[in-house]
Amino acid sequence: MTARDAQRAKVYAAEQFVRTMFDRAAQHSSRAIDFFGISLTLPPEAKFGSVESVQRYVDDVLARVGAPPVSVRARRGTAAAHYELIDGAAVIAVPERDSTWALRELVVLHELAHHLSPAPPPHGPAFVATYCELCETIMGPEVGLVLRMVYAQEGVV
Repeated sequence: MTARDAQRAKVYAAEQFVRTMFDRAAQHSSRAIDFFGISLTLPPEAKFGSVESVQRYVDDVLARVGAPPVSVRARRGTAAAHYELIDGAAVIAVPERDSTWALRELVVLHELAHHLSPAPPPHGPAFVATYCELCETIMGPEVGLVLRMVYAQEGVV
């Protein structure tokens, strides 16, 4: 982590907390939660079975928000997903094996937020705002609210 991406660890911690909330909600018959004294119903989160299904989802999201295309490719390692520019072409790499954590909507939207907010630092205020807005637009206002509140709890700006 460089000084330029100083809040990366906080962003990842907040997002892990939110993903855990979604996992726990999916395990119960009710998606209703009490979140900091607010009654919310979390929407279902899309899960993907292949790189091809992630690509279809990415294409649909980008068409909805009017953004340039991104290619999705498989990644060898299972520890991370990432966004990159290769010769000016935008690419999201997701691990396809042993990585159900990465083949999910919240992770894919995180990588798309990098595409929509290329300003440095990679996990800075512009990225955070873009990710919250994207999740709110695509998944629903409850997700945007949860992300903003958890980011605030973690000290993310």
